[in-house]
Amino acid sequence: MEEKELKNLFEKNMALLSGHFKLSSGFHSDTYFQSALILQHPKEAARLAWALAKKIKEHNIIVDVVASPALGGVVIGHEVARAFDVRAIFLERIDEKMSLRRGFSVNKGEKILVVEDVITTGLSTREVINSLKLFDVEIVAIASLVDRSAEKIDFGIPKFSLLSLNIKNYKAQECPMCKKGNNIVVKPGSRK
Repeated sequence: MEEKELKNLFEKNMALLSGHFKLSSGFHSDTYFQSALILQHPKEAARLAWALAKKIKEHNIIVDVVASPALGGVVIGHEVARAFDVRAIFLERIDEKMSLRRGFSVNKGEKILVVEDVITTGLSTREVINSLKLFDVEIVAIASLVDRSAEKIDFGIPKFSLLSLNIKNYKAQECPMCKKGNNIVVKPGSRK
């Protein structure tokens, strides 16, 4: 899948939003990717997952488990796990910390692929990695549909995305939209 095709898919599904947004990271932006509007369509979710899995498989990366942060990464993580024919698990935020719940577990030495829908600052991804490393597993790669950082974030392991863009994010006190008096900020993400 080409980057232009994915961007068009976001636009077609009205999942590429313009406005004044507070991202899950706390930053403000004039652009928001609402992946759920695409991933609600199982055929599209599967097609995107297979395209992402193909990029990873081309690098001969072995995957035993796909792990995703809830809520945004759950659907695409599940579909990528299907493409690899491995288990899909997700971590949830408990007391501000990503944790395994619902009986999910990982085994020492398992090779884990962390899958997100959108990477902005990498905070959720890092939290998932740090939580899983406590179980003495190997995090083999990071994958996302969209990387808003234009590949600037380095996790120290391979990172794959279908669409990489350099989209400006602003600290609230530096936000040009806030400075212009646009104090109506939409918070569509999953983190409070």
